[in-house]
Amino acid sequence: MNEITAIWAQWLRPSAGLPTVQWSILLAVAAAAGHLLQRHTGLPKVVGYSLVGTLAGLAGFSGAAWPLQGIGLFLLELGVAVVLFEAGGRVPLRWFRHNPMVLLQSLLEALLTWILVYYTMRWLGVRPSVSEALALIAMAASPAVLSRVVMDTRAAGPVTERAMVLSTLSTLYALTLVSARTGTMHRADGLGLADTLYPIAVVLGISVVVGAALALTLRAALRVMSPTSENTAFLLLSLIAAASTLAAHFGGSAPLAALLGGILLKQLNPRPWAWPRQLGTAASLLLMLTFVLVSVVAAQAPWNPAVAGLVLALVAARAVAKVLGVGAANWGSGLAWRQAFWTACAMSPMSSVALLLVSQFVASSLELGPRIASIALPSILLMEVLGAIITTFAIYRAGESLRPLSAHAAGGQIAGAPPGAPADSTYPGGARG
Repeated sequence: MNEITAIWAQWLRPSAGLPTVQWSILLAVAAAAGHLLQRHTGLPKVVGYSLVGTLAGLAGFSGAAWPLQGIGLFLLELGVAVVLFEAGGRVPLRWFRHNPMVLLQSLLEALLTWILVYYTMRWLGVRPSVSEALALIAMAASPAVLSRVVMDTRAAGPVTERAMVLSTLSTLYALTLVSARTGTMHRADGLGLADTLYPIAVVLGISVVVGAALALTLRAALRVMSPTSENTAFLLLSLIAAASTLAAHFGGSAPLAALLGGILLKQLNPRPWAWPRQLGTAASLLLMLTFVLVSVVAAQAPWNPAVAGLVLALVAARAVAKVLGVGAANWGSGLAWRQAFWTACAMSPMSSVALLLVSQFVASSLELGPRIASIALPSILLMEVLGAIITTFAIYRAGESLRPLSAHAAGGQIAGAPPGAPADSTYPGGARG
């Protein structure tokens, strides 16, 4: 790919530079691949996005240098922040008061994920600091992949909602702990309790302040602006971008501030959110960009038999931990045991949040960062694609999708749509309730 670019560079001189042309073409190909894959197989579009990004990364695509920095890192943070802000709006805190077992499920599956992944890596000879970092990264599920699968399958039901809430909470824990841990990686081992808790308090405190400011500003705007106005969507995106930048600048976590802002706004404005269609289009473009970016970067990681074994072990330990964690605290949570299993399966994906966490480790330690990335990046690439497929299958098996696989096998027909309706059209009979 670099040779092709060099050949055409003397004739092709766009005002925005050749990387802009490369990314534009790559996103266009990814959009077409995602549409065709969903239409003919029923798989979510994110699988097509990831496969295109993987092929581009393996071909030597030079538009996403690792470690991420500058505009690439900002776009990744912004995409994650927008997704987490919306995901935070799905977490009503009052729910935990009436059903505390959901919170216990979240804490238990996150704790078991850390324990199983950490000790699995240690058993395979990985040094303690690297094993700890990999365990923290593995805690986070991917609300971005899950929300994209839910959108493509038009899923709705207890498994879908529970998986989204648990994924959001696991992301909250991982963002907080990783942001705090990266601030102490340069210090000697044997930190006291106060030295361990202080960075966590700082990250949470700054993120809460920025998130609260974001929520209060949007709450004030909603008093005078219509939620269905396109100007409200522009205001929302601009404020999320500003809040993400400020949170990172002052020592907090940009995605964590957006997530907490969404949770706080949900408490201040508990009515169902009706953001305009323009926000959905902008968010979808950001999501597609982050999926392609993740797969391009992850595909450039070096593979060897030793790394492949560690990756498979990490993925297997993580999957077992999430099934055990969700199942162990399922009693009294309102889900049947079968639904609890499919909920754990729906939490399989790793994507943009995990890549952002790896980027934090790489930026904080020149010695440990590359070792962490050498195992984490292939794991993210595998679970972005395989995790999306597992999530889709789990939602279908739970009976919560309004677009069954049989419809796609029959030619891409939407359940409930009249003959001839396009496969990705918004038909009232197949829309989400």
